[in-house]
Amino acid sequence: MFIGLDFDGTVVDHRYPDIGEPAPGAIKWLRRLQQSGARIVLFTMRSDSPDGGNLLKDAAEYLENKGIRLYGVNKNPDQEEWTSSPKVYANVYIDDSAFGCPLIQPKGFSRPCVDWKIVGPQVEHMCLNIR
Repeated sequence: MFIGLDFDGTVVDHRYPDIGEPAPGAIKWLRRLQQSGARIVLFTMRSDSPDGGNLLKDAAEYLENKGIRLYGVNKNPDQEEWTSSPKVYANVYIDDSAFGCPLIQPKGFSRPCVDWKIVGPQVEHMCLNIR
């Protein structure tokens, strides 16, 4: 199963261009999803710039340092075999801006973030049943 994963507001608090505090439960659930066979593709508006701004690289490294192995970063590598579309292919997209995505407002967070207590178990169920 492929998961398209947003970063700000989904994995961490919105503190762009900085990296905010982790969203409650995000890292725990992302690790569990990987253990369930999910391939995670970071799908974010962050980008690197020629002047040395490494916002995308920093987000990817943040996840890798937390034990989240990324299958792709803003692209699904296998997708090039069957389409030239720039849209990341995924079975599910986890994004705080997605319509219907359950959100919470942790104390001290600048904006609501993904409620991993709801999203995590539901996506894990999907992972275990897609095999």
